[in-house]
Amino acid sequence: MPSKRKSSGSLTLHVNPNHDRRPSVRRLLSSQDSDYGSTSRTDGDGRSVGRSYSYCPESKKNIILSNSDIDPPTPSPSTPLDDVFLPVDPEKQLLENSTEQSSNVKYRTETTFSITSIDKHLRNWANFRDVNKLDMKQILVLVKTGILFIFLIICTGYIASNPEVTEEKTHVTVAKNRPYDSGLETMNSNSYPLIKLKLDGPFDEEAVNHTFVNSSMIYVNIGGNETRATPWKLDVNIQNLREGRIIQKEKQLECKIKNCSLSIRTNNERPVPLEYSYLLITAQANNGVYYATVILILVYILIIFELVHRTVAALLGSYAAIAVLAAIHERPTQDIIIGWIDMETIMLLFGMMMLVSIFAETGFFDYSAVKVYQIAKGEVWPLVTLLCLFSAVVSAFLDNVTTILLLTPVTIRLCQVLNLDPKQILMAEVVFSNIGGTATAVGDPPNVIIVGATSKMGISFTIFTIHMLIGIIPVILGAYGLLRFYYRKTETLKNKDSPEVIELKHEIGLWKRAAARISVATREESVMKVLFLQKSVELENILSRKLHKQSKDKIKDFKDTLQELKKRYYITDPVLLVESGFVLLVVILVLFLHSFVPTLYVVIGWVAVTGAVWLLVLANISDIESILHKIEWSTLLFFAALFILMEALTELGLIDVIGSMISDIIKSVEPESRMIASISIILWISALASSFIDNIPYTTALVPVLINISQDTELDLPLLPLIIALAFGACLGGNGTLIGASANVVCAGIAEQHGYGINFCEFFKVGFPMMLLTTAISHVYLIICHVWIGWNS
Repeated sequence: MPSKRKSSGSLTLHVNPNHDRRPSVRRLLSSQDSDYGSTSRTDGDGRSVGRSYSYCPESKKNIILSNSDIDPPTPSPSTPLDDVFLPVDPEKQLLENSTEQSSNVKYRTETTFSITSIDKHLRNWANFRDVNKLDMKQILVLVKTGILFIFLIICTGYIASNPEVTEEKTHVTVAKNRPYDSGLETMNSNSYPLIKLKLDGPFDEEAVNHTFVNSSMIYVNIGGNETRATPWKLDVNIQNLREGRIIQKEKQLECKIKNCSLSIRTNNERPVPLEYSYLLITAQANNGVYYATVILILVYILIIFELVHRTVAALLGSYAAIAVLAAIHERPTQDIIIGWIDMETIMLLFGMMMLVSIFAETGFFDYSAVKVYQIAKGEVWPLVTLLCLFSAVVSAFLDNVTTILLLTPVTIRLCQVLNLDPKQILMAEVVFSNIGGTATAVGDPPNVIIVGATSKMGISFTIFTIHMLIGIIPVILGAYGLLRFYYRKTETLKNKDSPEVIELKHEIGLWKRAAARISVATREESVMKVLFLQKSVELENILSRKLHKQSKDKIKDFKDTLQELKKRYYITDPVLLVESGFVLLVVILVLFLHSFVPTLYVVIGWVAVTGAVWLLVLANISDIESILHKIEWSTLLFFAALFILMEALTELGLIDVIGSMISDIIKSVEPESRMIASISIILWISALASSFIDNIPYTTALVPVLINISQDTELDLPLLPLIIALAFGACLGGNGTLIGASANVVCAGIAEQHGYGINFCEFFKVGFPMMLLTTAISHVYLIICHVWIGWNS
């Protein structure tokens, strides 16, 4: 019999490896990787209260906690190992008693502990193992952590040992009879043989190289008195010169001697104002593309194999890219790095997340789920079809990120009602959202960039939308066919367990995550964390009983299920529903009109944040912390890190190389096959590139390249088919991977907050085949319309 200590409020721990007589359990407990024990205490009346437990580190679920008025009982062979028995009053017992034990216990011990270690007590119960013996998984985790930490130390060393490079700009004015010549302050040509020259002036934004013989030009040359390299030629836009519009151009030039000079000339009779700055960089800058490629591959390895969270992977990648820039003497300043972050997107996400979190308090999402269930009559495929079609249509006229922010909570609740796997439905929904956003000029950010850059060249909002909308119709039909084939077995969409079991598992995960988010700074916070853990153990007790004792219930018919759902899910706060619905409607309306009303001088980020502030005031929200707690901060941080990473890779030359590669391949094709080859190359390279890198900087860099190709009289290619191919590739390519499009990341973040994490491989299995099929269908459409029919105007 275990010994007892008759002191008021004491808690005694007993550990006995032979406590369980079952052969299977004895074998489990006799190993070095599992432990079994019991605790007992005496209250003020001298009564002994016992608690027994068992823990298996491999499953991390085999915990037996029992509480009785006698000594801890020996479990019977019929007692399931997963059963969890809780104290009658866990809060009172945890507040009155606490324990602290060593994590390396192999024999019977007896210890009394103080009240200051409640949290550590339960944490030790969950990690009760022999710490002297590490398994292979733990060793790999330690190795991974060590490698990443050493990598960060190296990056920090490069950043700390190289100063921030500030650009000093010089203002000059050149004319045909008044050139500009100046010496450059250079260092040792062996250490810094390259000069990165940036020139601001009224240049032609689209033209990349000299196109017309009689056009107004700027000639820039760097060298000495003895050597002159081939001049850098830039087209001057007369309209920009009249309006004072400034465009920045940059080029990397060699300086083979120590004292270089800069010469700027023009064939324009009128004076041309210019502003230039330059950086001295090392020879390693020529290898910047290789460094950028390696960094991008490493980031994807971290994300694909889930070695770290995707936010941490993006942070590591951006940190490494900045370290490479520092190593080649191009370290950006803090202001420049912050400027790389697309604050409009961050503000849009933040504002809409806050709006949706307040809107969810009304019970509208639950109520909508029941209504959709009623419309679909409980059938799976009508429901999936309705959600995907709605997602595609709304995304065509509203930003697809906003669409996913609004639809994801409804979809999750609906899947819980129908006992479907939310991850599968959400992935289908976000894929169709990206497809629908491709249809119009406002549905996806790449389309907005394309129309904005080509509107002066005859590609208006209407022309672009007509070409895209006609092509999207067969794309949606093909995508839906593949979706039906992929989920041809309806059981794939359904959960294997009953709805009650799924809900219990989901709730257990939420309680554990809530406990993990509490920082133990005070005694009260420690108690709250323990109570959350205690709640999860209580639910595990109920779950274990259901798993071992449940029998297949008779399937209820549709009407009975609908009546039960209507009783459970309804509008909980009608007043807040009216207030939040009004604000949300105004925000959506302004977002829709933003692209059509030129006198609306607010960006979409400001619209979302303004709407959130409106609702906070209108609804008189006092508990702001609960609202902020529901915002996906990890998603916002991921986007910020991703923007920095992509801009840094652009500085290293990765995006420019892709554009130059496309241009060179098109020019190498025979003239009679040049149209079909250019469409195919642009479409597929854009689709594959947008699957793995952010499509916004890619589109921004490629639009001028395509405009330059269309202006080349030797190639004789119209601009419209090239631009449409770029739009299809950049938008549809976002379905290829989890981080290919902003909507994918937002959907995964919200799903993770609700307890349904979507990892890279899960999305890749659905999204990448969908990307290949939809791109192939759009390829056929482009060939028919622009090669066979010749619809190029």
